[in-house]
Amino acid sequence: MSTEIVETVNVAREVAWLPWAVQYFFLIGLSYGAYLVSLPGLVFRRPGWEGISRLALLAALVCGLTAPVALLADLHQPGRFWHFYAYFTPSSWMSWGAFFIPVYLGGLILYAWLAFRPALARHAEEGGKLAGLARMLAYGGHESRKALVAAALLAFVGAALVALYTGVEVMVVRARPLWHTPLLPVQFFVTALAGGLGVSLLFNRFLPGGGDPAATRRMALALAGTQGVALIVGATWLGLGVSGVSPVHAQALAEVAPSVNWQLSALWAVAVSVATLLLALKWPGSGLLIGLLALHSAWMMRWTIFIGGQEVPKTGAGYYNYQLPLGPDGLMGIAGTAGLWIFLFIVLTTLLPLDRIGRADRSGA
Repeated sequence: MSTEIVETVNVAREVAWLPWAVQYFFLIGLSYGAYLVSLPGLVFRRPGWEGISRLALLAALVCGLTAPVALLADLHQPGRFWHFYAYFTPSSWMSWGAFFIPVYLGGLILYAWLAFRPALARHAEEGGKLAGLARMLAYGGHESRKALVAAALLAFVGAALVALYTGVEVMVVRARPLWHTPLLPVQFFVTALAGGLGVSLLFNRFLPGGGDPAATRRMALALAGTQGVALIVGATWLGLGVSGVSPVHAQALAEVAPSVNWQLSALWAVAVSVATLLLALKWPGSGLLIGLLALHSAWMMRWTIFIGGQEVPKTGAGYYNYQLPLGPDGLMGIAGTAGLWIFLFIVLTTLLPLDRIGRADRSGA
């Protein structure tokens, strides 16, 4: 009678946070990043920023309205969202987030409505597509400076809370050293701001005539600053890991360093950030290219952290292998979210044509 011994070396597990989560963190980051870009022109009235800020506010609104749909889908059973309110858990950052998101979106929608009211009124007067709806939404079309500042302040509080919780709810996961670092929320914020600048650059580029060159240069210089900060944060993380000063960072580095995929991802991330930085400084007029690179960096950082981070096993040897499925939990879900974003963009730019928003610098709106 023979005895057979079976040794379990590694047990592959499915990822718990699906691409829906990546899309949510990506879109909500773009939203609050673009919202911050809207403040100089609309709230502080800095010369030369009016048109940029309106384009950024449009980007913040489109991304902000799309993001919660991806979040609901990530719950697998979207109807369970009310559990966050019925069974509030003070120790859970995710539970707090259920209250922070409405504060941000409520403030953002009110802020956008007050900012775009005069443009809606002019659209109604000129006629054209949806002129009746524009007239109704304009509600007189008067500029309400104090109300706009108050709404922007409410949105700022919400944006700060959303930026805090989306970073901290990942950072608190002690079981994954790669996530358990205070540098993660900082990198989330920096790349979100870069992504907000990137989508604003794209909107500006698609204006008739290629947009305002001065606006492109201003956003390019701001984008260069974010890339510099992102590189410093990344270098700090690497330094803490290599030196061993921080055991958590050293353990995280030890887990990912042997992987060729992680090595290539790190090199690619650094190369893209450096390329964006140099292009923004030397050729600030290349708004389309640096805008796309900024969006790519924001998406890549979140995909690598969430999906790549779950490929690192908590126990066992080797790495888990994740393959993007074609169904709703994978490629189809990403395409569906992109379709919703495009739909909202078309609806909003039908009410407020992109060139009308971008001409705000010159129209005095």
